Amino acid sequence: MGRRGASWISDWNPENRSFWESEGKYIARRNLIWSILAEHFGFSIWLIWSIVATKLPQAGFHYSTDELFQLVALPGLIGALMRFPYTFAVARFGGRNWTMVSAALLFIPTIALAFFVARPDTPFWLMLIVAATAGLGGGNFASSMANISFFYPDRMKGWALGLNAAGGNIGVSTVQLLVPILMGFGIFNLYLATPQAGGVYIQNAGLIWLPLIVVAVFGAYRYMNNLATARSTFADQLVIVKRKHTWIMSWLYIGTFGSFIGYSAAFPLLLKTQFPAITLSVAFLGPLVGSVVRPLGGLLADRIGGAKVTFWNFIVMAVATVGVMHFVTVKEFGGFLAMFLILFVTTGVGNGSTFRMIPSIFREQKLREAGAALDARPKAMLAAARESAAVIGFVSAIGACGGYLIPRSFGASIAATGAPHLALEAFLIFYLTCIGLTWWYYMRRNFLAQLSPTLAASRV
Repeated sequence: MGRRGASWISDWNPENRSFWESEGKYIARRNLIWSILAEHFGFSIWLIWSIVATKLPQAGFHYSTDELFQLVALPGLIGALMRFPYTFAVARFGGRNWTMVSAALLFIPTIALAFFVARPDTPFWLMLIVAATAGLGGGNFASSMANISFFYPDRMKGWALGLNAAGGNIGVSTVQLLVPILMGFGIFNLYLATPQAGGVYIQNAGLIWLPLIVVAVFGAYRYMNNLATARSTFADQLVIVKRKHTWIMSWLYIGTFGSFIGYSAAFPLLLKTQFPAITLSVAFLGPLVGSVVRPLGGLLADRIGGAKVTFWNFIVMAVATVGVMHFVTVKEFGGFLAMFLILFVTTGVGNGSTFRMIPSIFREQKLREAGAALDARPKAMLAAARESAAVIGFVSAIGACGGYLIPRSFGASIAATGAPHLALEAFLIFYLTCIGLTWWYYMRRNFLAQLSPTLAASRV
């Protein structure tokens, strides 16, 4: 292995317990910590418009409710699209190198936001472009998860990926809790130190992240590593699009992470439209609980199986969605908040369990292709690790589309009917399809095997 502190590590084998205990786990932990920090800031900036959009009318911007939902939704779409190149960048440039680049790119949305929100005459089309640049923060997740998946042994991937993702996801709560507070203080302002109409310093929402981005870039440069074993060509990685399970897991991840990021983006504005008397200070609670429980989803999946956790999780999501529709109808905020918090919890648990399924699925597939030959197993495991990392990033890109679809659905539903019910009904139908897919592809085999091994072999 390359010397400690070198940017590139030439030999990395976390499945070797002796290597792992002697030095591997310490290097992996260091990379995980700084990966979490960079990803945390990326998530915060990606979702920053979920709060900024609620303050624009107060600051003198004359945008319609549907236009405000578009400002919230577009970063979700751009973030999803950015995850495709970010996924493959780790294998091409190295995890450390790409973390530095992806963190530095966050200067674009933060500086642009600070400049244009101080100008109430900014046309909507231009503000939409500014909001779109926040999608750069959404790309970080794909490269971070793909990178960390290489550092940990298979038996620990659920926990490690869950922890990495949770540290990033909780950035949504950070921005929704702190930014409304910081907007009220001119002391944090670096320029244009006069509040806009309504007494808010919206430019602080962008400026506050500038020194933190510097910390993330420096931390990646000083403390992270690139793994030579993770390198592969774009053509090698692109083979994942031919895998059936890539697309099935992408669909399921829309239901888990897509719901998390979509609800996180839409929740503040949904509160403002459906319960205008309620303060937005409670908006951070949903993303917080969804982030905190994500490692739990990975841990449960490590112990009892990702498919089982995912299957029952989608059932609870469907029930909670029905509960949200009921309490919106009767206009009872307490029940509405409780049902939405349950939804957020299930998105977090499902995020962890679905990502834990991916390495298991591809490891089993590659080992089956290798057959009984012992000398073929190491190559099969390495191929599985590379494909799993690519699939994790690819699936995260597809799943992130929920960050656009959910806010846009809420906006369209409210514009058409005055209520979010049409959108919620569509989400419910989608969760039912996720229940069916999880059962058919990942639960049915075990169920049949318990009834009769012969029957399972003949039908699956």
